[in-house]
Amino acid sequence: MVLRSEILVNKNVLPTPDQALPGRETPMAVPEKHFVHDAPLLGPFAMDVDFAIFGLGCFWGAERKFWQREGVVSTAVGYAGGFTPNPTYEEVCSGLTGHSEVVLVVYEPAKVSYEQLLKMFWELHNPTQGMRQGNDIGTQYRSVIYCTTPGQLEAAKNSKDVFQAELNKAGKGEITTEIDEAPTFYFAEAYHQQYLAKNPEGYCGIGGTGVTCPI
Repeated sequence: MVLRSEILVNKNVLPTPDQALPGRETPMAVPEKHFVHDAPLLGPFAMDVDFAIFGLGCFWGAERKFWQREGVVSTAVGYAGGFTPNPTYEEVCSGLTGHSEVVLVVYEPAKVSYEQLLKMFWELHNPTQGMRQGNDIGTQYRSVIYCTTPGQLEAAKNSKDVFQAELNKAGKGEITTEIDEAPTFYFAEAYHQQYLAKNPEGYCGIGGTGVTCPI
């Protein structure tokens, strides 16, 4: 038998279900309240809200950009798109969970549209880099949009086509963003939640292509 610890991990290649770490049944303990907004992290929410899930590299800087957007009620960082239930950060970093670092965005559609959030997503990072974002290398940093409704899925796919046309004009590469129905979202550890509000000088890897998304 080959132990997982003996597997030579290529962090640019997604693991198979058989290679993935087993994880655990117990969800991660997280704070009740958002550190910046006076809103619950887990709900319920007093206003009419929708949910969006985006992965655009290291989730610290990405989450800050979204919580600063008017109409966003709450945000949380976590892991999604892989095989390991309730993973730890160290497990995700190992390359043996298949998860991407993502931000769960809770927003009021009456104040900010999903299309406006998509525009932010495309402009805040480089979606042509595959299993990396800048100097952050590995499957956990891949670009993803996980859609919570059929309408979101259609809008996300349309926005990809629109932005690809603009990237082509600018001589940029092909979009590698994974767009799919939302899988299970697993909350990251409490210290990751709203990390840059607690650590204002902390690492932020956010950086776009300089190309505007006309949606």
